[in-house]
Amino acid sequence: MAVINITSSAEYESAVSKGKVVVDFWAVWCQPCRMMGPVLESLAEENPDITVVKVNVDQCPDLLMKFGIDAVPTLYAYNNGVKIGEIVGLNRKESILELFE
Repeated sequence: MAVINITSSAEYESAVSKGKVVVDFWAVWCQPCRMMGPVLESLAEENPDITVVKVNVDQCPDLLMKFGIDAVPTLYAYNNGVKIGEIVGLNRKESILELFE
């Protein structure tokens, strides 16, 4: 599955509502976020049942406030609209996949 970039709360709710979803709260100025990008692209390519959604925190401050995100990268895992896990900081693909087990 491709990586989806969203820019609004409405897009966010729609994106996480179905199936397995990893949401990446990131920022352009964040070096660990940039390092996480290729990991998430690889995860999306190798796991077509998982959608990767990227939220640029500088473009979506409302989502940042709504979820109380205070560090990036922060990853949320959803299954059919229900949040099932969270990881803060740079992580391996395997750690992200473990959220869905």
